Amino acid sequence: MTLSLKATLISALVFPGGGHFFLKKHIVGALLAGISLVCVYLFISTAMEAAQVISLKIQSGEIPLDIARIRAEIYKQSAASGSITTEIATWLLGICWLVGIADSFRLGRKQEQARHKTEPPQPG
Repeated sequence: MTLSLKATLISALVFPGGGHFFLKKHIVGALLAGISLVCVYLFISTAMEAAQVISLKIQSGEIPLDIARIRAEIYKQSAASGSITTEIATWLLGICWLVGIADSFRLGRKQEQARHKTEPPQPG
């Protein structure tokens, strides 16, 4: 498996910036991973806030212990929490992921080409 393919798969399947760490490009990898982690934190905190609101409504008796009603409330909360911050975080995470994939492939290909130039020719 080529270096560029490994780096691309790590970036695509593990986390943005993972391919850069594999290629020893730690600053870019840390930047992509840091931005992505902030976005994931925003998603989780938004989901936790919505879950807290729903659980308080269940405890107060405002929502009965009926799975259909709880599910409807979850959908209502998720639609209501569609803030601009969450939307920006979604786009930013997607962009980081795509940039990480493309740049990992580019850097891996560049390192492969540099290796081939420095290797001595094979006898044969």
